[in-house]
Amino acid sequence: MPEPPAATAGALGPRPAWPALIGIAVAIALVAGGLGALAGLRLAPASGSCDTQALAARALPAVVTVFVDGPSGGGSGSGSIITPDGLIVTNDHVIADAVPSGSIQVLLNNGEQVPATLVGTDEMTDLAVLKIDHGTLPTLTIAPEEPLQVGQPIVALGAPLGLSGTVTAGIVSALNRSIPVPKASGGTTVLTGAVQTDAAINPGNSGGPLVTCTGLQIGVNTAISTVPNADGVGGGGSVGIGWAVPASTTRHIVDQLVANGRATHPWIGADTAEVSPQAAAAFGTSAGLFVQAVTADGPAAQAGLVAGDIITTIRGEAATSVSLAWVLVTADVGAEVPVSYVRDGNRQDATITLAEQP
Repeated sequence: MPEPPAATAGALGPRPAWPALIGIAVAIALVAGGLGALAGLRLAPASGSCDTQALAARALPAVVTVFVDGPSGGGSGSGSIITPDGLIVTNDHVIADAVPSGSIQVLLNNGEQVPATLVGTDEMTDLAVLKIDHGTLPTLTIAPEEPLQVGQPIVALGAPLGLSGTVTAGIVSALNRSIPVPKASGGTTVLTGAVQTDAAINPGNSGGPLVTCTGLQIGVNTAISTVPNADGVGGGGSVGIGWAVPASTTRHIVDQLVANGRATHPWIGADTAEVSPQAAAAFGTSAGLFVQAVTADGPAAQAGLVAGDIITTIRGEAATSVSLAWVLVTADVGAEVPVSYVRDGNRQDATITLAEQP
């Protein structure tokens, strides 16, 4: 079953003069490494929750509120400082109104507001990197290798409704979600491998960090589910279902944005559709992707695949739309991806060399 539609949890509508409360303009449901790891925080074993008081004191100095103004409007969101020299991770949809012409301001936790420049942005993963010049700054560390478990306590930080320095606590509700979300420019993208949480996330939280009890950033708060009204239109604030871009995706994309100002996304050069469990079972597998069409001279064609093949495994795992999307989000252009497929009842193996998406 596909995941429910999501809405951006971040950029708000036009803002009144700071620090007045910012109005919501969101209708339906939608961080790469740094220095300065936070240490010394502890999990309170009696309650099974984080020591949020200690966590807030240590983590909030690295959390910022992002304000944007542009020809099409303005709004606010959140972000986290990931290097002492001022690199900040946030969401693409938070800063979209300021691209290509507009201004971005960052409110630090100590109350100072400073201008920011855009290093790079990636609409497909809804991530962006900003830069401020303000001496040596406190940081959060993105932790792509941090093991996560469903049920473990986590904390979300940011500026919901423009209320800077807000902390909410919850748990990891689920892992590896694939959530369709609207893109700032129109259309949709998919948050692949998203961390689901019941920590309260509201409009304005977008771009802020989702952290463990030890202060490691394991996600960028990006999307919330909302309850439809009688007309089927979603709205309102947190209903206890929110999603964060995982640290693995964040690390991969932010490294590219910092190095090149843009992120490249690989492509297999084929249109695929999931087969039914019954059809997959007939080929001795739990899942499969039916190759509907192959682009001439594209990666799949060069690997020998043709329309009508059924891909059964990708990197040794069952081939599904989710597993394919995960490869395309996390792999580099030029990466070699082993696949198995069935043609005319015969199982074959191939290696697809990913190319940049045209």
